[in-house]
Amino acid sequence: MDRRTLFALLLTAIVIVVTPMLFPAPKQPRRPARDTTRAPRDSVASVPTTEKVPQASVSVAKLAAPNARTTAAETTVVRTNRAVYYLTSPGGTPSNITLPEYHSLRPDAPRSTPVSLIDGRDRLFHLRVVTEHDTIALDTVVFKAAPQRREGSAIIQSLSSVSTATPITLTYRFPVDSFVAHLDGTIGAGTATARQLLVMLPSRIHSEEANTLDDTRHLAIGFKSGAAEVTSVTFRQMDAQAARLDTGAIRWVSERNKYFVVAMVPEGRDSTFRSLLIHGAPRTGSEATMVQAVAALPITAGHFAMKVYAGPQSWDHLRKAAPDLENVNPYGGWLHAVVQPFATIVMRLLLWIRHTLNVSYGWVLVIFGVLVRLLLWPLNQNAMRSSMKLQRIQPQLAEVQKKYARDPEKQRDAMLKLYQEHGMSPFTPVLGCLPMLLPMPILFALYFVFQNTIELRGVSFLWMPDLSLRDPLFITPLFMGISMFVLSWIGMRGMPPSPQSKMMSYVMPVMFTALFWNFASGLNLYYAVQNVAALPQQWLLARERTSKAVSGTGTARERG
Repeated sequence: MDRRTLFALLLTAIVIVVTPMLFPAPKQPRRPARDTTRAPRDSVASVPTTEKVPQASVSVAKLAAPNARTTAAETTVVRTNRAVYYLTSPGGTPSNITLPEYHSLRPDAPRSTPVSLIDGRDRLFHLRVVTEHDTIALDTVVFKAAPQRREGSAIIQSLSSVSTATPITLTYRFPVDSFVAHLDGTIGAGTATARQLLVMLPSRIHSEEANTLDDTRHLAIGFKSGAAEVTSVTFRQMDAQAARLDTGAIRWVSERNKYFVVAMVPEGRDSTFRSLLIHGAPRTGSEATMVQAVAALPITAGHFAMKVYAGPQSWDHLRKAAPDLENVNPYGGWLHAVVQPFATIVMRLLLWIRHTLNVSYGWVLVIFGVLVRLLLWPLNQNAMRSSMKLQRIQPQLAEVQKKYARDPEKQRDAMLKLYQEHGMSPFTPVLGCLPMLLPMPILFALYFVFQNTIELRGVSFLWMPDLSLRDPLFITPLFMGISMFVLSWIGMRGMPPSPQSKMMSYVMPVMFTALFWNFASGLNLYYAVQNVAALPQQWLLARERTSKAVSGTGTARERG
C-alpha cells in the first residue's frame, strides 16, 4: 500500500471518527427526575409563557387556558389506503392516526401492530379561533359528523359545531393514496369577527421504535420561512422555561421524531403562518420529551385552509407535499449545505434502482456499491498507474533532493524537469489521491441516510433484521474488515518492502472494524461490497506492477 492510499484511508477514518464529534446531542444541565409522560390530556396547553411576547402575537399566548371537557367523546373513523384517521368530538380534529404500512418495532408491541403517531393523551393538532374579544378552543366544541362521501379519489368528511353561538364547519378531504389531508374551515357570523387561527402541534410524536431513547433525541420542530433554509429546533434545545418566537411568512411548520413527521401547510393564495411560538416543557429525567409549538394563521372572510401531512419521512412523499419538506430532517447539522446535496443524490439513486429493478433494499445497496466502484474504475486505474510511475522515479527524486538540499530553487527546477521527462507533473501525487477521496462524500452522506431514512427502517436482508440498525451477529463489520485487509494485502504485492506499510495494512482494517462495529448494517454492507468490487482491479494492477518490477530488475542485471 503506497502513501497516497494510506492518506486516503486515514482521511476516511477521520470522517467516521469525527462525525459523532461534529454532531453531538446538545448537552443539557442535569435536572431532578420528573415523570411527565403521564401528564393530563390537556397539559400541552397549560404551560404559561415566561417571555414577553410582542403585541402582534399576544393571541398566541391565550392558548395557555386549559380546556374543559364535559361531553362524552365521539369518534369518526376515516380509512384510506395509507392511513386511518380518528376524528374526535369535542374538538373535530384527529385524536390519532395509524399507518398500516409501517409496523411498530417496540419490544412490547404485538407483531404487525401499525404505527400510531399519537399516544392517546394528545391530538394530532389543536385548533383555537381568535376573535375580537375571545378565543374559542375547539377542543371544547361539540361537532356532529355528516355522512362520508367520495369525490373522485378522495374521501370527504364534514363536521359541524352544535354547541357554540358561532357556527363552525370543518371539512376534511382525504386523498386515498396519500398521507396528506386537506382541511377547510368556515367560521360563520357570530358575536365577533374571527381574526386568526392558532394551530398547536402535538406535544410529541409517539415513539414506535425499538430504541425509544434514540427516537426521543430526534424530536424536533421544523419550519420553512420564506426563501430561507429549513430551520430545525430540537426538543433538547428548549429548556422548561425557554421560549422562541419566529415571525414572518412561514410556509409550513412541522414536528418530527426519527422516522415520522406531522406538518401543517397553509393553503390558498399567499397564505402563510405569521408567527410560530415554541415553548419548552418539563423534562423526563434529563431528556426533553415534550414542547409546545403554536402557529398563527390569519382567517380571511371567515375561512381558512390547511394541508396536513402525517406520515413517514419518505423523500418521495415529502417533496410532493410541500416545497422543501423533504429537508424537514436536515442532514449534517451545520455542514448541511455540504452533506445534503450528496444525501439527495444518493437517495435518488437508491430509489431509482429500487423502482427500476424492483429488488429489495439489501440488493439495492449491493448494486449501488458495485456501480460506484465501476464508475471510479478509470480514475482509480490512472491513479494507481501514476503511483507506479512515482515509485519508479522515487530513487531519482531522493537523489535530486539530496543533491540540492541547500538550494530549494535548483531542487524545484530539477524535480520539475524529472517529472516532465517521465510524462508527469508536480500535481500528479495530489491528483492521484482524488479517485480514492471521491467515495468519501458518498460515505459521509450514507452515514446520515442510514441513520434517518424511513425507506430502510425495518427492512430485512439475509440474516439482518433491520438495515438501519447494527448487525446483531456482527458479520457485516467483520466481513468489511476482512475484505479491507485482503484489498490492502493485494495492493502491497510488487511494492518495495516497507515496515510502515505492512503495519498499516494490519492496523487500518482493525481500526475500521472497531469504528463500524455498531454502525447500521446497511452501511457496513455497502462498504464491504465496495471492497470486494475493488479486488479485481487491485489484483490486475498488482500483477502489472510485479511484472514491471521483474522486467526492471532483469534489465538492470543485463546492464550490470
